[in-house]
Amino acid sequence: MSKYDTDVTRWSPEGRLHQMEYAMKAVEKGNAAVGVRSKTHSVITALKRTPQAELASYQEKVFGLDPKMGMAIAGLTSDARELANYMRNECMNHRYVFDDVLPVGRLVDQVGSKHQANTMRPGRRPYGVGCIIIGYDDAARLYRTCPSGNYYNYKGIAIGHRSQSARTYLERHYEKFDDMPIDDLVNVALQALATTCADGVELKPENTTIAIVGEDRDFTAFNDEEAKKWLDTFRAEPKSDEMEVDS
Repeated sequence: MSKYDTDVTRWSPEGRLHQMEYAMKAVEKGNAAVGVRSKTHSVITALKRTPQAELASYQEKVFGLDPKMGMAIAGLTSDARELANYMRNECMNHRYVFDDVLPVGRLVDQVGSKHQANTMRPGRRPYGVGCIIIGYDDAARLYRTCPSGNYYNYKGIAIGHRSQSARTYLERHYEKFDDMPIDDLVNVALQALATTCADGVELKPENTTIAIVGEDRDFTAFNDEEAKKWLDTFRAEPKSDEMEVDS
């Protein structure tokens, strides 16, 4: 423990904010989540947190925010719930006033500001959660937010534990995403998520959530048996794509 990590506004002599680094580490240790998008649809796949006891259920990682918007998280679930409630209220207020969906980019900007506000007030701490936010306004959208308040627009992104392997997989295939059919898009997201699994862990309906939103469908999360359709297809295909990439 350092005397420089007791407050988020206190800089260390090396120019570091230790509280911010701790928040980023919480995101890195959370179960992985993957987001991809085409021109018409956005998809999230996420690994649920493993229960600590046999009597407990898997912990949910995906939250609906609006009929046309949702998110997956990595990090502290309690912080994610607070942010989810804030975003739901913003979406409802906008629909009440304008009778239309809140633009996804505008909501992400507001969430980024909320994140950043906690980095400049004594007595507060950064939100220890990273979010992948998907939605559809006039096109499919995919954003990632960080505890620092930064946010980014992506075609494909992964966060959480061992997510670098998923990002590497997405970098090899992102050029095909724009015109990809929805079933293929889900399969790509599952393939990327599978690269984050530890030895002996495989994707199955009990530990995997798939969520889709698009031009022709509202945000829908598929859990347990509802996700089995895509997981069965995914398991029927070769898991490794190195031969395809090298050919």
